[in-house]
Amino acid sequence: MATTETATEIRPFNVEIPEEQIDDLRRRIAATRLPSKELVEDRSQGVQLATIRELAHYWATDYDWRKAEAKLNALPQFTTEIDGVNIHFIHVRSPHENALPLIMTHGWPGSVIELLETVGPLTDPTAHGGQAEDAFHLVLPSLPGYGFSGEPAELGWNVGRVAQAWAELMHRLGYTRYVAQGGDVGAAVTDAMGRQAPRGLLGIHTNLLVTVLAGPQPAESEQERAAADQLATFRESGFGYFLEMATRPQTIGYALLDSPVALAAWLLDHDTDSYYKISSAFVDGEPAGNLTRDNILDNITLYWLTGTGASAARSYWEDGQAAAAAAASGQAPPEVSLPVGFTAFPGEIWRTPRSWVENSYPNVTYFNEVDRGGHFAAWEEPELFSEEIRAAFSSLRRTGT
Repeated sequence: MATTETATEIRPFNVEIPEEQIDDLRRRIAATRLPSKELVEDRSQGVQLATIRELAHYWATDYDWRKAEAKLNALPQFTTEIDGVNIHFIHVRSPHENALPLIMTHGWPGSVIELLETVGPLTDPTAHGGQAEDAFHLVLPSLPGYGFSGEPAELGWNVGRVAQAWAELMHRLGYTRYVAQGGDVGAAVTDAMGRQAPRGLLGIHTNLLVTVLAGPQPAESEQERAAADQLATFRESGFGYFLEMATRPQTIGYALLDSPVALAAWLLDHDTDSYYKISSAFVDGEPAGNLTRDNILDNITLYWLTGTGASAARSYWEDGQAAAAAAASGQAPPEVSLPVGFTAFPGEIWRTPRSWVENSYPNVTYFNEVDRGGHFAAWEEPELFSEEIRAAFSSLRRTGT
C-alpha cells in the first residue's frame, strides 16, 4: 500500500507514444470497412460518408501525431494520485505576479487538447492584448478515464466526485484562492464544485448551462422560447450519443477501442453546429476558427492512443446513475451561493438566455452573449474565449473575496 507521502506525490509527465502504435493506427484506418452512403442529404442519419472518407484519408496519409506530442510536451505536465486514480494535468504558472489560479475542465468528446490554445492568452495576457492584472495560473486536468488520466477501477466517479478531486488537486498545488471554469462535462464538474463550495473557491464560470437538463425552464420571452425549441430538438434528434453512453457505455466501447474510424465517427457526432464546422474542415478545406483538420485529429488520436473511448463513455453512465439517485431521494441539490459567470456562444446546442442562468444561480455576477463560437468555444475561438474568462473573473480579483 502506498504511503500518504507517495500517494500525494506530484510527478512530472511526458508523452511518449511508440512508433509501432502509430503504424498500427494507420493499418487499422486502411483496413476499415465503410457503410454505403447515407440516404439523406444532411446529418440526420449520422456522420456523413464523405466526411469520414476525407477524415480517414487525411488521418492515414498526412496527419502527424508527433506535432501534437511536441505541443503537449512543451507544457509542464504532471500526474498525481487522487482517491485511487492517477490524474494527469497541465500546470502553467503565469509570469505575472498576483495571477489568479484557475482550474479549467474539458468535456466530451474533447480533452485537454481543446484547451491548449487558451494557455498563452490566459497565463500571459500582455502577449495577447490583455493586461498583467488579467493573468491566471492555469491548471488543466484530464477527467478520470479520459486522455492520460487513469481509468477508474470502481464505481462512483461521477461529476461530484471529480469536483472533490479537483478541490484536492488545487489544495495539493498550494492554491488557497482560485476560480473554476468548464464547458460540456466540464461545466457539470464546475457546477458541482460551486455547490460543494470547497475552501478557497471564489467563483465559477461555464459556457453550457447544464442545470436545464434537469427539467423545463421558463418559456415566456421570445429568447426563452427559442432556447426551449433548440433544447427540444436536441432531445428529439441529437441525444443518441448521450443516451447510449448513459445507459450502455460498454457496448459502444467495443467499437471505440477496435476501430479508429468508428471512434472518429462517434466523437464527431455531437452537435449540429460543430459537426458541420468539422465536416467543412475536411471536405471543403475550410476550418471554423481553430477547428482545423490537424487540431480535430489531435483530439481523436489522443482518445485512440490512450484507449479511453469506453472509459470516457462510462462517465456518462456514472452521471446518469447519480442523477437518478438524486431524483429518487427527492432532495434538491445545494444552491450555488458563490459568484457565477456565464458566456453564451451562438453556435451552442441551445443559446442560453440570461433569465435561465439567473433561474439556476442566485448570484450571477457576469453574463455575456458573444457573436461567434459554438460548443467547443475554447477550441474554436481561443482568444475570444480567453477575453470572456478574464472579464468574468475580473470582479473577483478586485474584491479579493
